[in-house]
Amino acid sequence: MSHPTEPLRVSLVQGNTRWHDAAGNRDYYGEKIRALKGTTDLIVLPETFTSGFTNETLGNAETMDGPSLAWLRDAAADAGAVVTGSIVIRDGERCLNRLVWMRPDGTFETYDKRHLFRMAREHERYAGGDARLVVELKGWRICPMVCYDLRFPVWIRNRYGKSAADRFDYDALIFVANWPSARRHPWRTLLLARAIENLSYCIGVNRVGTDGNDLNYAGDSAVIDFVGQPLAELGAAELTVTVTLDPAALAAHRARFPAWMDADEFELKV
Repeated sequence: MSHPTEPLRVSLVQGNTRWHDAAGNRDYYGEKIRALKGTTDLIVLPETFTSGFTNETLGNAETMDGPSLAWLRDAAADAGAVVTGSIVIRDGERCLNRLVWMRPDGTFETYDKRHLFRMAREHERYAGGDARLVVELKGWRICPMVCYDLRFPVWIRNRYGKSAADRFDYDALIFVANWPSARRHPWRTLLLARAIENLSYCIGVNRVGTDGNDLNYAGDSAVIDFVGQPLAELGAAELTVTVTLDPAALAAHRARFPAWMDADEFELKV
């Protein structure tokens, strides 16, 4: 069974995103990223970190040639680390809640939020994605997702390959979010559940403060290990925390408790 062998340093940036102020947010989060230079492998920002969680897509969407992608490229290069978070993106006639996985060398991958939060009418203004993203960093396989995706375990399910050379789909899950404080108990509970059921580290990065819709955010960003034990809990303050993920502990748990061997097989149609 193949596993990552190097520790992975992950930095959670729990910020108070400015409402509809992309330039201000780039300055704000840029300062936090610069403080992490040379100390981390991966920097995780909240969902829609340039605008807040908005349904005013026309005024806040950028293209993939816009200033925030260029800023992410520069930020990752300067920090010497991957930087990830989601942005409101216009792609032709569609608007997408798009997570960008930006590497220090300027190459990147994207994931479009699959599950759109209909209670805030997100599904009326955004198009949903149809493919998971799994990326590799220092031998770790990482599956980044966005906010409401957290509630859908079938989409998230971690599988193990059939042959001895195969691996788990991923070793760590990431959820970037704008998850209001009124639903903080489900947020905290589901992060634990997704880690336990998928034999994986689980990282959730939420925002704090109050947005332009008068929704309050309690943060509660966290790093959860594969048995549901919190390794970091950020509370409700503007805070940046770096946690090192241990590959040996993950491998030992998967070998000791191989629940994946009894998992149900299924095909997912999207």
